[in-house]
Amino acid sequence: MDIAPALPEPDRVSAANDRIRLRYAIAGSLILAAGIWVVWLAGWLLGWPPGDFGVVPRQAEGLIGIALAPLAHGSFEHLMSNTLPLGLLTCLALYAYPLATRWALPAIWLLSGLGVWLFGRDSSHIGASGLTHGLMFFLFVIGLLRRDKLAVAISLVVFFLYGGMLMTILPREAHVSFESHMAGAVVGILAAIALRRRDPEPPRKRYSWEDEGEPPAQDEELELPRPADVPVLWRRSAVPGGAQIIAFPTARASRPTRDEEPAE
Repeated sequence: MDIAPALPEPDRVSAANDRIRLRYAIAGSLILAAGIWVVWLAGWLLGWPPGDFGVVPRQAEGLIGIALAPLAHGSFEHLMSNTLPLGLLTCLALYAYPLATRWALPAIWLLSGLGVWLFGRDSSHIGASGLTHGLMFFLFVIGLLRRDKLAVAISLVVFFLYGGMLMTILPREAHVSFESHMAGAVVGILAAIALRRRDPEPPRKRYSWEDEGEPPAQDEELELPRPADVPVLWRRSAVPGGAQIIAFPTARASRPTRDEEPAE
């Protein structure tokens, strides 16, 4: 059986736009990661205590940490643990949902810090882990809501790589700010729900068989016809009394044998 070939892939304009969007996503993620590194290096060289830039819950001086806490890290190991997931998640978000991410990224940055300031423990909360958790939950949930091929693929990749973040939103270690993780996750989920239709769906590959007409509806195909619509293939002859007579053909007259010949 011959199978009709698929129609051509998206044109050169779509491919060029896709490359531009990829470069934009890589550049945006690199700029964000570089900014965090520059701030950490400046604080390390100048001797700035990172706790001064953190979120201190319910304290007026701690409000500055809502904007600066994601840039402050307590150690080089802390910085390294946040750099790779932040860069990768930001790149995926900017590539798949450039319009939605322009709103989701600052919302996660600021609102997660505000949540920590309102409900966090009395300590200085620093680091970009709230931002990474927010982006992870944003990408995972928006992929489940949109359900196009690109969104589902990114959602599965994000869950495969960073699905362990589901456990870190609960208190586990005393020196880890689970409040930042939880606040980022909540804001990321809300941003995914609110911004799921912000970006248009990617172009879908169309096959030639889709243009051959609509198939019959399932109900019409399986519904039995009415008795009046069924053609009559044979008819019974009416016989009085209800008896049935089968007529046999008349046998041919056979020649009489010698024994049966008449006597003279």
